[in-house]
Amino acid sequence: MLYVNCNDEIIPNEGATIKTGNRSYLYGDGVFESIRIINGKPINLQNHISRMLEGAKMIRMRPPSYFNVDFFEKKIIELLVKSEIIDGGKCRISLDRSSGGTFRPDTNEVEFYIEVYPLEVSRFELNHKGIELDIFTELKKNKSKLSNFKTKNALIYIIASIAAKENGLDDYLLTNEINGIIESTSSNLFVVSNGVLYTPGLDEGCLAGTMRMQIINLAIENGIKVYECNITPQNLLVADEIFLTNAIKGITWVIGYRTKRYFNDTSSRLIELLNNKWF
Repeated sequence: MLYVNCNDEIIPNEGATIKTGNRSYLYGDGVFESIRIINGKPINLQNHISRMLEGAKMIRMRPPSYFNVDFFEKKIIELLVKSEIIDGGKCRISLDRSSGGTFRPDTNEVEFYIEVYPLEVSRFELNHKGIELDIFTELKKNKSKLSNFKTKNALIYIIASIAAKENGLDDYLLTNEINGIIESTSSNLFVVSNGVLYTPGLDEGCLAGTMRMQIINLAIENGIKVYECNITPQNLLVADEIFLTNAIKGITWVIGYRTKRYFNDTSSRLIELLNNKWF
């Protein structure tokens, strides 16, 4: 049986586990992190917790001072042990503003919610079949101080994901208000041309992905040049490779954008380096 930690109360993950009046449920009033579990432990936790707490403060929540890496690591491992997840898995931490009020909350205090789930493998594995994607044009993601954080306001990602499925695609790429390509519905974007990595800069409005940061650092450490810059449809058409990154899957390689087809040499090398980092 799997369990959740609802603000320091561990309960079975079945039926209703979220309290009535939860502001995340009512208004999307919160932030969250998705964290990969390897060998029964959360990885890259420092970067996840730092981004989550920074995002919470950005939306004027007041996390207590003891909400730190050690606190959440202890809570996650406790939940993994209780749920008997000893190998691969994933974890989601939510910070929600405490109940009360309407659009104007009664308080800026914070509650947490942690859930864990097993995965069949502990290592990161590159997808055997490359994914097909295109550019989503119905809505744009506006650049703002919130763009780099994982908030509970995710409608653009949901709508784009549904539209991708309706159009027979695996994913859509999102653009900002000046038509720069910034990310997919659940991942950061990397384009490879002549052995050099290009990825949208944080000032373009993409998520400040924890895996994005790891891949940039791994690439630089291994002699691969990386440039953060504006990405256009033309960049996709002349690229040798495209791949996506997120904390749970690691790297996902793209085989097709419209009629263009791609290789996966760089993504294969990087996922090997990524596994070497954690094993």
